[in-house]
Amino acid sequence: MKNNNTNEEGMMGAVLERQNIASKDRGALAKMVMTLFDHWNLTTEEQAALLGLAAANRSALTRYRKGEPIGTSRDQYERVGHLLAIHKNLRLLFPKNRELAYRWISTRNKAFDNLTPVEVIREWGFAGLLMVRSYLDRARWI
Repeated sequence: MKNNNTNEEGMMGAVLERQNIASKDRGALAKMVMTLFDHWNLTTEEQAALLGLAAANRSALTRYRKGEPIGTSRDQYERVGHLLAIHKNLRLLFPKNRELAYRWISTRNKAFDNLTPVEVIREWGFAGLLMVRSYLDRARWI
């Protein structure tokens, strides 16, 4: 008769290994987005807003800067994905002007009623993030 404990231990080990890898991936995402915020020269309040955090939640930002895993909520995970896509779009739109690519997020834009993309995201939340991303997605294909 086969020992079920050995089989269960093996399955449990595989689950824990996947969780460990996922945690490392979320930690790498956290460091990437914090580096991006540094390039964009955002205030801590702006950084928190873009991640969907309370403005006073500086401790989460400090943890992410150290590489601790980004939150497991779908909202926060998707926000990071959209922020990185915005960065990619800007690098593709301005390949020879990195300064402009980094400054764009804080520059007033007629397409957003003369608000900055950061202000749009702060005002509209997740919907604002999608507005900024889709604007850049379209701009790449014009």
